[in-house]
Amino acid sequence: MIVLGIETSCDDTSLALFSPERGVIEVLTANQLVHEKYGGVVPEIASRQHLKTLLPVFAELLARDKVDEHAIDGIGVSNGPGLLGSLLVGVGFAKALAMALQIPIVGVHHIEAHILANELQLEELRYPCLVLVVSGGHTCLYRVDCAGRYTLLGTTRDDAAGEAFDKIAKLLGLGFPGGPAVEEAAKPGNKDAVHFPRAMLGKNEFDFSFSGLKTAVRLYIESRNSLDQQTIADIAASAQEAIVDVLVQKTIACAKKHKIAHAYLAGGVAANGSLRKCLKTHCEKEGMTYHAPLIQYCTDNAAMVACAAAKQLSCGRNDGLDLDVFARGPVTSWA
Repeated sequence: MIVLGIETSCDDTSLALFSPERGVIEVLTANQLVHEKYGGVVPEIASRQHLKTLLPVFAELLARDKVDEHAIDGIGVSNGPGLLGSLLVGVGFAKALAMALQIPIVGVHHIEAHILANELQLEELRYPCLVLVVSGGHTCLYRVDCAGRYTLLGTTRDDAAGEAFDKIAKLLGLGFPGGPAVEEAAKPGNKDAVHFPRAMLGKNEFDFSFSGLKTAVRLYIESRNSLDQQTIADIAASAQEAIVDVLVQKTIACAKKHKIAHAYLAGGVAANGSLRKCLKTHCEKEGMTYHAPLIQYCTDNAAMVACAAAKQLSCGRNDGLDLDVFARGPVTSWA
């Protein structure tokens, strides 16, 4: 079986071919660099860029592997959560293609796709497991009992970790996207230079809050007359440490409370080296297993969408031309 994955939930246009037997055949992603000058994604520009790039990327995808479009057995497309305009472009393209080729189509929850990116190396998740999903718009903890069966155990009360990274990067003049920029700036910094707040630790619940951290960083910067390179590095390192500390402590505490022995990372922020190292260390200390996707599959990509879709298609699911999009909502179980 060959599945076409389509990902247009935000600003990247990504398409991929995936086979449950062969793994990732090919993945192509067109990045929208136009948003850099705005310091964030402009929704209207993003949707228009998807319109321009979807068909050329699809043609290049088939050409690279000399795959005939009629060899595609099914389509998976991100239909939420995300920017509605961008999602509509991707879903519209998927519907047209499914109708033309007379093949099934399934809508894939963007967060489920991130979770299942851990299987792109053809190694199934070890169930039950706890997955920490960290991205620009989401910070949450899911218990996964099998593919298609999810329980939300914790989510963000306000800003996601990725949003905090973006805001901190902007305050420090580091550019966009913020996560990689802060991580790079933090390398020569002292993570103990500034003690930034760790919200909602020490409580017997597993929601997250990063709005206070953003405010604390802004106030600290405003209290300085000027920022030299070392100060910027120290602020970046200290802020990153605060984010990582909260993410890791909550994940470990949640796993222990629910007696889950396997912990996974997912989402764009899962590419952060400090987070990967710290969570791995704490998992090993607690006798838990630690897993994370390959770096290239942490950020938004269509390979993870195709992988998730393959599981639904193998169960006979077909959402058809009634498939709709949604801006927000947790992963719901379908198995």
